[in-house]
Amino acid sequence: MARNFFGLSGNKRIAIGLLVNLFSSICIVFINKWIYVRYGFPNMTLTLVHFVVTWLGLYICQKRDIFSPKSLPLRRIVWLALSFCGFVAFTNLSLQNNSIGTYQLAKAMTTPVIILIQTAYYKKTFSTKIKLTLVPITLGVILNSYYDVRFNLLGTVFASLGVLVTSLYQVWVGAKQHELQVDSMQLLYYQAPLSSGFLLCIVPMFEPLSGDGGIFGPWSVPALMTVLFSGVVAFLVNLSIYWIIGNTSAVTYNMFGHFKFCITLVGGYLLFHDPLSLNQALGILCTLAGILSYTHFKLAEQEEGKSRLAQRP
Repeated sequence: MARNFFGLSGNKRIAIGLLVNLFSSICIVFINKWIYVRYGFPNMTLTLVHFVVTWLGLYICQKRDIFSPKSLPLRRIVWLALSFCGFVAFTNLSLQNNSIGTYQLAKAMTTPVIILIQTAYYKKTFSTKIKLTLVPITLGVILNSYYDVRFNLLGTVFASLGVLVTSLYQVWVGAKQHELQVDSMQLLYYQAPLSSGFLLCIVPMFEPLSGDGGIFGPWSVPALMTVLFSGVVAFLVNLSIYWIIGNTSAVTYNMFGHFKFCITLVGGYLLFHDPLSLNQALGILCTLAGILSYTHFKLAEQEEGKSRLAQRP
């Protein structure tokens, strides 16, 4: 019963999953930015904390009978685990080295890359209407960023790598769930500790182990508590990403991500006093128009598909 959100209908479960992802994804951006700005906590170590807390959260879930683990061959999820490392590490590095606007701008470019990957390698087709919804999304992102976002070389490299790896990761999540016949929790239960092991091996090569800014440095209690809280929120983000992609699609998740993009920009303005000009406001409205258009066309196509199935003898 717990696996099905206590008997809720399919639409209600999707709505709850989207809301959990909405709030946790927005919170993790501001919490991580605060950790980098306020405490200077090392990036890869923070990513490792996120992975470990995610696995502990899943371990508790399976002990509470929320899901049942399924034995999986590790060799079939190695690339997924590696892409998970890159997905979180590069997006965190982008956040660390860019403004929130630049960070969100780069994430918005994930949707076209996903459509390109699914079209080229998975032979998946998208209707012209769905493709056209990318136009107001892209125009909106450019408009609200034109006068505000300032790219730097290092931040641009991290942002670009983040877009590529994130796109591969999100496509592979959906593909692996169908290929291995597992749900989101079963896949993440094996993938999170494998990703943690990869990071544990490479963290000492890039970050100091002791002293100021080191993994075992003299961190204050508030800093450690904030990092731990960040890990809990990351668990909710990771779990909701897997659940949404597994029950909808990678493209749906990213189009919903643009809605989070707009809210995060507003939050950046309120919390970090980022400028929000009239052009940026118009860009936000343009992006929202694209999201609403996508939702309308996607639901219409789903209803049309159901009608065709119902009419078959």
